[in-house]
Amino acid sequence: MQADVDVLVVGAGACGLAAAIATHDAGASVAIIEKLDRPGGNSSLSTGSVPAAGTRFQRDAGIEDSPERFIADLVRTGGPTDCPQLLRRLAETSAATVEWLVDSVGARMALVTAYKHVGHSVPRLHAPVSRRGQDLVDDLLSAVEKRSIPLAVGNGARALVSDANDGVIGADIETTNGERQRILARKVVLAVNGFAGNRDLVARFCPEISGAQYFGARGSTGEAVLWGEQLGAALGNIGAYQGYAAVSDPHGSLLSWTTIEKGGIIVNGAGQRFGDESAGYSGYTPNVMAQGGPCFAIFDQKIFDIAALEEEFVELANYGGIKKASTAAELAKMYSLDPVALTATVEIFNKAARGQPPDVFGRREFALAPLTGALYICRVVPALFHTQGGLMVDIDGRVLRPNGRPIANLFAGGGAAAGLSGRSGAAGYASGNGLLSAIGLGRLAGLAAAQEIRSEVAA
Repeated sequence: MQADVDVLVVGAGACGLAAAIATHDAGASVAIIEKLDRPGGNSSLSTGSVPAAGTRFQRDAGIEDSPERFIADLVRTGGPTDCPQLLRRLAETSAATVEWLVDSVGARMALVTAYKHVGHSVPRLHAPVSRRGQDLVDDLLSAVEKRSIPLAVGNGARALVSDANDGVIGADIETTNGERQRILARKVVLAVNGFAGNRDLVARFCPEISGAQYFGARGSTGEAVLWGEQLGAALGNIGAYQGYAAVSDPHGSLLSWTTIEKGGIIVNGAGQRFGDESAGYSGYTPNVMAQGGPCFAIFDQKIFDIAALEEEFVELANYGGIKKASTAAELAKMYSLDPVALTATVEIFNKAARGQPPDVFGRREFALAPLTGALYICRVVPALFHTQGGLMVDIDGRVLRPNGRPIANLFAGGGAAAGLSGRSGAAGYASGNGLLSAIGLGRLAGLAAAQEIRSEVAA
């Protein structure tokens, strides 16, 4: 076979861009195709946060962390997983991943010390100062451009091409003008994200969230799962997903979970709490969805001031998505809630925050609560952000069959691969899991693909 390129990367989110950069720097030729008219995918919609344990940035901040502690946090949060070796591998290489992003890619990232966020026992999220995933994507794109790596947007893969032994040797694509073209490659990396935008696949694998609105990137339509099944690939952690319990309504932007983690609450249309909000923005999504209608996040001035460090939160406030009042009763009237019920809810919660008596829903982490002084309210709805499971892969991203043997020449990462959030449901998602799987596994897949090519040429 005469290959057009050593490695073909399908998908130009953070996973695909990282895979291409790693491949190029390891000495192999690489090209990226992206079916949409712009790169980024779900990575652009995220906060750009990548968790890593034992980085020099943590050491400089006096934070003690280790891969073992990170692994323990992931296992505690996610529960049983179909791929424990992958979880360990990504945790153990997480510091190298983040430092590679900064040193080799040129990503403008810093350790987030204002909060630990969901699932982490110490601060280990590394993110753009803006907390915008688009900034991280832009830095990755800049690194791709500096390396003169070809990137073709509007060129979607329609099928993978196999040889007589069922090894993958390329992809058939549809170009911007509707023409079909075949690209042959020694290796293919699938970085096409998950299947959250495919209602049939969501209903099949994640039925509890199938009725929620989808809030992720347009391109998450499940090609990796569909192609993988055609090739006889195994699936891993396929029922896991990341939800978001507090999408501002009708503005459609994420209400920063800092508002809840720092001591805010969520009430239903009756002005009452209905669970332990410290389950996290993903884990609490089914609780909000079960209310059958819009809910309301409530927090105070000191929490507002911390959340205001995030640009998207400030924009939401400036657009009127967050309203302020002197009392809970006045707050209730803004959305026709029962003022008596809401006042009682806040008073009962504040007593629990003071430890008198314990919270009836079992919440134990109150941060800056009780809520005092002026209060803020934001109308919110639950949403499905992206799926967390996919093709079963080994520790370097090689796609596996049910018997554990790899499908020759095929790699996957990010939303296309089995993730780090347990086997099913939303509760296993820890902040940044998706981007660690995307960038960490994309980098490892690119390095492994280049190494295989070197070995094959040498042989």
